[in-house]
Amino acid sequence: MDPTSLRMLLLPFLPSEELDDALLALVERHLDLLLRWNQRMNLTGLRTPEEIVTRHFGESLFAARQLLARDATTTTFDFGSGAGFPGLPFKYWAPGLRLTLIEGHGKKATFLKEVVRSTGLAGVTVLNERGEQVTERAELVTMRAVEKFDSAVPIAAGLLAIGGRLAILIGEAQQERALSLLPAGTSESIALPGSSQRILLTWRRSDWAQPAYLPPNVPRGTLSPGAPLARQPL
Repeated sequence: MDPTSLRMLLLPFLPSEELDDALLALVERHLDLLLRWNQRMNLTGLRTPEEIVTRHFGESLFAARQLLARDATTTTFDFGSGAGFPGLPFKYWAPGLRLTLIEGHGKKATFLKEVVRSTGLAGVTVLNERGEQVTERAELVTMRAVEKFDSAVPIAAGLLAIGGRLAILIGEAQQERALSLLPAGTSESIALPGSSQRILLTWRRSDWAQPAYLPPNVPRGTLSPGAPLARQPL
């Protein structure tokens, strides 16, 4: 897809002046890889480039703009990253982001590594691990509606450093359920452009005395929230 077409599809999600050539080039390369890899493995159920650009890239970029300045260096985990959403567009929006893509499926993790390699992104780590196995913590954790949503939401919250924020792209009908799975906290929701049913839900725990979730066999008090990643970026 050419940059002009990409720009037109993304205009509902970002102002024109923010759709710079560097960002569009990253979206174009990611989209090209996604369309080719999706022919042999299930990365997304959306089949047309236009649907993928608006639903995946557009919504992710909109969320990134709501949460981050373009010069942000926030430590961010994208939990259940799949085809790289919303995490990679967050990086396209804020190039200084310290991003970790957490993906338990080996083939999807391989795809993510290829996107990172092909786009030349620095400061991105791909972890082919389950969320329960991750011991580092982040200032921001992002996710979309994923498999086993009821178990995934508390695990995602448990990946937050003290004072960190969870951001989920979900259907409005899932908001009540998502909040019921989390400890007491403050939350906000923002409607996504072009949809009357999808939202960006953000949540921050009100009592950080104990983490929301700890991996099995890890005693409380042994983790260091917000500690630097031990693994080196790709």
